[in-house]
This record gives sequence, structure tokens and C-alpha cells, in this order.
Amino acid sequence: MILHKMAFLAAIIFFFVSSSIHVHSRETFACDTEDAATATLRFCQQSVPIPERVKDLIGRLTLAEKVSLLGNTAAAIPRLGIKGYEWWSEALHGVSNVGPGTKFGGSFPAATSFPQVITTAASFNASLWESIGRVVSNEARAMYNGGVGGLTYWSPNVNILRDPRWGRGQETPGEDPVLAGKYAASYVRGLQGNDRSRLKVAACCKHFTAYDLDNWNGVDRFHFNAKVSKQDIEDTFDVPFRMCVREGNVASIMCSYNQVNGVPTCADPNLLKKTIRNQWGLNGYIVSDCDSVGVLYDTQHYTGTPEEAAAKSIKAGLDLDCGPFLGAHTIDAVNKNLLRESDVDNAVVNTLTVQMRLGMFDGDIATQPYGHLGSAHVCTPVHKGLALEAAHQGIVLLKNLGPSLPLSRHRHRTVAVIGPNADATVTMIGNYAGIACGYTSPVQGISGYARTVHNKGCADVHCMDDRLFDSAADAARGSDATVLVMGLDQSIEAEFKDRNSLLLPGKQQELISRVARASKGPVILVLMSGGPIDVTFAEKDPKISAIVWAGYPGQEGGTAIADILFGAANPGGKLPMTWYPQEYLTNLPMTEMSMRAIHSKRIPGRTYRFYDGPVVYPFGHGLSYTRFTHSIADAPKVIPIAVRGRNTTVSGKSVRVTHARCNRLSLGVHVDIKNVGSRDGTHTMLVFSAPPSGEWAPRKQLVAFTRLHVAAGEQKRVQVNIHVCKYLSVVDRAGIRRIPIGDHGIHIGDESHTVSLQASTLGVIKS
Repeated sequence: MILHKMAFLAAIIFFFVSSSIHVHSRETFACDTEDAATATLRFCQQSVPIPERVKDLIGRLTLAEKVSLLGNTAAAIPRLGIKGYEWWSEALHGVSNVGPGTKFGGSFPAATSFPQVITTAASFNASLWESIGRVVSNEARAMYNGGVGGLTYWSPNVNILRDPRWGRGQETPGEDPVLAGKYAASYVRGLQGNDRSRLKVAACCKHFTAYDLDNWNGVDRFHFNAKVSKQDIEDTFDVPFRMCVREGNVASIMCSYNQVNGVPTCADPNLLKKTIRNQWGLNGYIVSDCDSVGVLYDTQHYTGTPEEAAAKSIKAGLDLDCGPFLGAHTIDAVNKNLLRESDVDNAVVNTLTVQMRLGMFDGDIATQPYGHLGSAHVCTPVHKGLALEAAHQGIVLLKNLGPSLPLSRHRHRTVAVIGPNADATVTMIGNYAGIACGYTSPVQGISGYARTVHNKGCADVHCMDDRLFDSAADAARGSDATVLVMGLDQSIEAEFKDRNSLLLPGKQQELISRVARASKGPVILVLMSGGPIDVTFAEKDPKISAIVWAGYPGQEGGTAIADILFGAANPGGKLPMTWYPQEYLTNLPMTEMSMRAIHSKRIPGRTYRFYDGPVVYPFGHGLSYTRFTHSIADAPKVIPIAVRGRNTTVSGKSVRVTHARCNRLSLGVHVDIKNVGSRDGTHTMLVFSAPPSGEWAPRKQLVAFTRLHVAAGEQKRVQVNIHVCKYLSVVDRAGIRRIPIGDHGIHIGDESHTVSLQASTLGVIKS
């Protein structure tokens, strides 16, 4: 969203400054009870159903007024008492000031900055994700009430981390579609609240669809045509968005810059109107990524005139343009008979409905459910505590020889803290962040446990020379333990900045190895990054005692890292993405969208579901300071699949999901989890299924996960229910979801169970 966003940002600065700066309370947006001219209008009556209120308001608007509401900087309509509104705000992992809808300052100098999404996803904790969403929406509402924020937040990003080089992978919940979908639904519920008719804030799942390339090898997202099979669309790319709409009831979907199979996503009626609106039942609006409509005309040359671009987008199902394009060209499109005014009405109905669900047409905000929230409800101790807990839960222990961790406050009194990220602050909050309440850097956090000797080792993460290496080695040589805080930052991976390598930048590897040789005590490597890094050298080096992945751990990251290193918190995070060796990239262009291996081209599969080659660390890897065992206490061995109607087809030993009686078709698995170690710990249990082998099927797929605390020596039983049609199905080459008949393997750690799915064949035609 950066380059083209900046191109038109200047055009809205006047609106932004005049409506936000130095304002510490929110004026009534519409339907002011003290305005006699509008208070009695039907669209202002809260007792009237929202659809009727919207219909009444639409009927009062001129075409020009309707068109003025089609852009993110919606104009005021003074004659009806309606103020202007900025739709673009962001809340990826805390209220952000990336969009012009939010302004920090005055009574609201900051907001709680949680760990970057890829880190929080590593917790595999849906209740945590929802809790974060509730905190973020509390702070967002408070800032709205204070006149410095909006109510429409274009978050979360639920694209699949298909390629490890993607600069925006950090924003996503990782490579697994079910994990991403569960994250989406949970975070959205936290943001929006649980009232389906009313909204606390309006969330937005983005970027639809098959968007996971920004700028690689001369190809950028504005020009990229993602050639995607129906199979991959159905079983990978669309899954998180479908779950976001159906399970999260999200109020908005954002279409992406790229084309999919030759059609810009923001002008594709099959994607927007047919899929999102009709098949999934979106109750909300569809918005373009910023300036996407302009991009499909100016850059992709998809239409011959700007009016055609406006008409195609609106008729495809686009309701709101982040940018000025629709505002500039829609009236001409209507005048040229490329578009009907009723098409414009349909778009405005969807955006006005969301605004009414937000209470923006209900008069004075002080009398509304969230009207009491203010600056005292931002950056509270409870919120900061949740940010710390989220970092604790998301940090992943990758290696622990000996074990060397946790460190001892008695034996490791002096710790050398070395590396370009050792004193990181802003780096810890990743991208799409706001202004954090405050920071605790890694060296500050470790200083709470031991005397520290700080040495950067490299000037920055690019680590272009070795001038500081000798002093870094001296610091390690004179300390009881050494912590190297290395990795990446936004200068290496970011929006519009994909990587070309999975290795550590510059001379980082050389610094790590030299310091490890010099250190007299345990050497702990802490990595900050969004994407995976090939640290094979460190995994194999016996001098490097332990490796910890912290992701981008948020404002409390330094405290969380120190707590993990010294055992105040027991790590329980699991990697939400595969860590590949550098060789994985040898014959794999980012532009190749196939999830499955293409053996004729020697192109490997992508993600743990379709790749079976060597890895540095697998998806789901993560160690603890204690040890857990699993045993499957109870699970069925056979599940009958009842099919619908006499003309149902069982083809290729599978049943179409649409032909199966899916209600209550569930696999219940009871698992005993025992902590056989000496420390209390939280266990993250991942449940995979391995479908019967076949050309459609992935190697395995995540079907359930849960996280629970188990005290040392304690055993707990947990039940997971696996929806057969949703999670034990696979997708064929035609994009049809089917349930394979036969033996399915259920895998939980080292435990396995086989369940046979059997179709009821009475009245069924076999083919």
C-alpha cells in the first residue's frame, strides 16, 4: 500500500489536518439531536431498522453527493448535517498512524503496540488473538471519541505466506490457510464485538486474493498477473478470507493490486460480487487497495478509458475506492451510459450501512455504548501486560543444547549483549505500527536479570564491515554468557521490499561465529525477523548453545526476551511457517504461483503441505523448558459419510462436500497431555491430518490446534472436534472440494490414529 498511497496522500492532507489536529473531542458525525433541521429525518431515527434508514438517506442524495462518498476521504453533506469522514485507518497489531484516519498527539500520544502478527500467530492461541482485538478496538474507540481516529480499520492482513522472501510475510499469520483463517476470525471478532447488527469498529480482511509478491526481480505488485489454478484458489488462497467472512462476520474485504488470471481483482465480478458477496454472504463493504482502480487503468491498461475502469470496478462489486479515481470519473461513466445510478446506489448502500452499524448516525457519541472510552483507556497497565503476554506466547525456542537455557541469575551474573538488534526499539514493532506506549529493548530487558556488557557488533543489520567484531569478541570473552540479538528489520523486509536471499545479511554470520568461538559461557542467538532465515550454520555449531526466534515482539519485546532467556516465562510458541535452506530458492521464481510441485520444471512445492524436501526448521517446530507427552485416549475408527439424494456422485473414491450431509459430521479426538518435565509449562498442541494419498491431496494439513497450561507432573485431557467437511476434505484440479474415502491419518506429535471415512452408498451412483 505504500507507493501509490503516497501518490494521492497529499490530496487529502488538508481534510486530515483541518478535521483532526488540535481536536480533543469528537463532534457529532450526523443526526445531531440539537439540529432541528435533521434530527427528525427518518434516517436519524434509531427505532427504524437500518436498511430503511439507509434507503431513506440514499433517496435524499444527488448523484454528485453519492459519488462524493465513493472515496476513502468521503465528503461532508452539510445540508443533511453529515460531516466528512476518513475511512482509511489501520490496526494490524495496535492502532496505527499509517493511514490518515488516525493522528497521534495531545491526549493520545501513543497506543499499545502488540507483537507483529507473524509472532502472535506463533502462539496458536485463538483466545489471545481475540483479546488483542478487544484491546485494540477499545483504544481505537477512545481515539475516535477524542477526535483523532476513525472507526474503520483495514486490518488484518490474512494473505498466505506462500514464499519465504515476501517482505510482507511479517504482517500475516503464516503459511497455513486454516491457521490464517482462525486468526482472521478471532482478531475480527475482537475488533468488531459480538453483536452482528452493531459494530464496535469495522475490520477489513485484506488483500483479496493471491497477493504475496511486492517487488521481486523487476516484477512488482502493480504489474503482476498471478496465474493461479482453481485448485490453489479454493484450497489455499481463499480459505482465510472465506473464514473471515463466514466465521468472523467481517465488515469489509479489500481487493488487491495484482491481477488474477488476467483480471484485476478490483474489477473481477467473479471474485467480488459472486464469491465474496453472494457465495460467502459478506455483510459489509468491499474496498480497493489504495489507488488500485487507478492502477488497473494507468499501469495495467486493463481498460481504454478511466470511465470504463470506474464502471467495471463498481459493477464488479467494489463499494469504496481508497483513492480519488472513482470520485473523479464515476459521474462521467454514468453520463456515458457505462454505469447506472442504481449501481452507484448499491455501493453507497453498503458503506452507509456499515457507518450506521457503527452508530455514526445515532447522534451524540457520549450516549452510545462506547462513548465513555477516552485517553485513560489507552496504554493502560492491563494493555501493556497483554502485549507482554503476547510476546511471551509467540517467542519460539528453536534450539537448546544441554539444555543451556534458561540462564541462571546466580551463574550468569554478567551477560554480553551483542548485535545490531540488541538495543532495538522501533524495529520490534515491525510495520503498519503506530507510536508505541514505550519500549523495553533486549539489552534493557536483560539488564533486569544480570549486569550487561553491550556491543552492537555491526553498525546495523546490513553488517557491511567487521570493524566492531574484535570488541564484540572481547565482550563475550569477559562475560558469563553471551546473547547475540541479530536478524532483520524493515530495511531488509517490508512492503514493496521482498528479499533475494534467506541468509543473514552482510557479515552477520561471521560475527556470530567469531563471538561464539570467543565466548567462555553459553552463546544464545536471538533472531528478530518476520520471514524465515537460513541459520543452518548456527543450528549445527555446538558453540551456539541455543537459538530463539522472537519475530518482531512488540513494545514489550525486550522484557519478553529476557523473561524467556532467564526462565521467568517458559517458551511455548511454534513456528507458523517453514524455515527453508537457501538452496530451496535455486529454481523457484516468486512469480510461480503453484502450491504443488511441478516436477517437469524441477519446481518444489510450497509450504509444509506440499514441500517434502530438507528444511532448517519445520512448520510447527518449537521447544519448551519442560517435556510433554501425548496419548490419544479416545477417537473413532470409522466415520460414515451420509450423502444427499439418489443422484449423488461418488467419484475417484471421494464425495463432493456439497453432496455430503455435513451438519454435525465431526471427528472427536480425546488426547491426554502429560508434563513429564520438572517445570510448569504451556503446551501448544497441533493436530494434522494426512489424507489418503492421491494427486489432489497435500502431504498433511493442520486441522486443529489448542494451547493449555500443564503443571509439572500433571496430566490433562483435551478434546478437539474436527469438522469433517471443512478440515478432512481436499480440493481436486477443478477446484471442487471433496472428502476422500478411506483411511485418514491423525497426527499429534509422535502419536498417530487412523480413521476410516466411509460413504453410505445406498442410492448413490458410482463413477
